Amino acid sequence: MHPIEFIEWIVASVILLVILAVSFYLKGKWKKIIQGLAVVYILSLSVFYLVRPYWIDFQLENKVGYLQTHLEQQYPEETWTFWTVPHREDGYESMNPYIIGVTFDKEPEVEYAYLVRNEKDIYQMGYSTENQYEENLLHLEDE
Repeated sequence: MHPIEFIEWIVASVILLVILAVSFYLKGKWKKIIQGLAVVYILSLSVFYLVRPYWIDFQLENKVGYLQTHLEQQYPEETWTFWTVPHREDGYESMNPYIIGVTFDKEPEVEYAYLVRNEKDIYQMGYSTENQYEENLLHLEDE
């Protein structure tokens, strides 16, 4: 478990314990209302943690489409492959799942990182390469 997930679970547990502690001090109708609130809170957390990976996948699918259109306009003669963070697998929890990696066929040793917010806000965040050359990168975009 990644430290961020651990902190999320601790915060969620503390909030639930506070809600339950308040319910023990109340009587009658208010006690049942607060306990019902605790049940709704648990259900909400469950739905959130079950739906979140699918929501990320849905957003990534849209963002890859936006990036595809952007790259077709920028580099009409070029072909490329995309790489996204496998956010459902262990070991990738600390990586931003919304960063999309692109490897162009003319530069197979360089991977460019893009952040796509929407159709119009597409940013090249940087690049990585195994070689140490930084000169003459064909697809380096200026901001």
